[in-house]
Amino acid sequence: MRRFNTSGPNIAQEHYTIYRTDLIKKGLQLVKEKRYFTIWAPRQTGKSTYFAQLSEVLEQTGYKVAHINFEDSKISPIETFMQQFVDKINTFWGTQLLQTNISQIFYEIEKKTDKKFVLIIDEVEGINSEYFGQFLHSIRRVYHSRYQHSLHSVILVGVSNIVGVVSDNASPFNIADNLSVPYFTESEVFELLAQHESETGQLFEDKVKRKISQITANQPGLVNGFAQKLVEDFEGKQIIDYQDYLKVEHWYLNLTIDKNFENILNKATEERNFVERLLFTEDKIPFKIDRPAIKLLHTNGLIKQDEEGFVTFWVPFYKKRLYDAFYPYTNGEKTTILRNIIIDELFDEKGHLIFDNLIKNYKEYVKRRGFKTFREKDANGNYPSIKESALMYSFETYIQAFLQVVNGKSYREADTGLGKSDLIINVNSKEYLIETKIYYYENQFLTGKKQLAYYCNSLNLNKGIYLVFYPNDIRLPNLICEKIEQIEKVEIRTYLVEFDESKWE
Repeated sequence: MRRFNTSGPNIAQEHYTIYRTDLIKKGLQLVKEKRYFTIWAPRQTGKSTYFAQLSEVLEQTGYKVAHINFEDSKISPIETFMQQFVDKINTFWGTQLLQTNISQIFYEIEKKTDKKFVLIIDEVEGINSEYFGQFLHSIRRVYHSRYQHSLHSVILVGVSNIVGVVSDNASPFNIADNLSVPYFTESEVFELLAQHESETGQLFEDKVKRKISQITANQPGLVNGFAQKLVEDFEGKQIIDYQDYLKVEHWYLNLTIDKNFENILNKATEERNFVERLLFTEDKIPFKIDRPAIKLLHTNGLIKQDEEGFVTFWVPFYKKRLYDAFYPYTNGEKTTILRNIIIDELFDEKGHLIFDNLIKNYKEYVKRRGFKTFREKDANGNYPSIKESALMYSFETYIQAFLQVVNGKSYREADTGLGKSDLIINVNSKEYLIETKIYYYENQFLTGKKQLAYYCNSLNLNKGIYLVFYPNDIRLPNLICEKIEQIEKVEIRTYLVEFDESKWE
């Protein structure tokens, strides 16, 4: 029985597999045209699987493909590198090249004129910098004479933008082509899940399929990871439903140590101020790849360009975990909140949550404690987080303390937008969508309410809570007020929370 693959390239006999037919055709055409080209993509995009599929097609059409991975060569001496390089080439191509030096090896390759060789260098940025430039210069030299010898194509692959890497080390290294390996499409995700359904009879609810696609942004590694966890945890269950999905999402967000997210977190921490602007404000940041922060976060799979040319989060799963990763856990505020929650004041005789009282209590808490306590200092006495994060984490702490008292639950929507925190809480089997944001200007405030109504309708919820923080040094327009209104048949309750930035330092 096949399974969802969670590590390494897919083996079609063992794993559910999506054949990237159009992408394989593009790669095949570039090789036929004797192009030397680059590929870069973040981890877990399916590069290894793609190259296995491309190599198979190339072999079937008469090419001999050497696929070599140099991930662990950063500190390797030149002798070790050459031994691995020559041994792999001889094995894949059936040649008998002798281990000499880089220039001589490529000179010997140039003497071969009766074969069709393809060289794939995976994790190319892992090559030791002491001889990386020489390696690239040798490839450049054989590139210019490629119509006279057997090395028809060289493909350089990495998780960084290889065009920049080769330009830095072998300028001018005129490899003009770069082949993009995109994430799955939603239809490909559904196709992958359908393979499991047809082979096992176990089905996924349509909502589960959409949620997997949404939270992963169709990243192949995460799609397979979510799917495999679902079928493992609910083995034998005929239909995997939305509640099953939420349990797995909770596990992924709170319990598992995910190596790919650890890399994301490390990069995000390097640019924490930039990332928190995306998490907690509505700043429109133009996507300019030459900005160091944008290049770093984009090449590691955290951000991308949206349809309007601005920076946006790429994978909602990473956004969700970063929100929690930056949370200030050490301030002890939750205990203070718990002691001041009086349950009888928060529910009517039918057990319905009285939001007016809940938010009133939160406002009273804020007046007593302020927001400064939600900003932690680092070892040097500086604040690593931006001020806006304190607003969101303040309410997050308060609402989680409340949910603990009433045995409620919460989860975040897999939304990729910026500048808001969409939280769904479940209390007494009733769900409410709460959106928290910071007030900037009137139209932004009014548009936000309409968006909240849209989100509620998409989730089949008839009530939404709109909690908006505003600075105390501005005069609000008349339309900006607390009220209950119907928007698109959804009851929207607006609450305003005042803050004073001058007291945060």
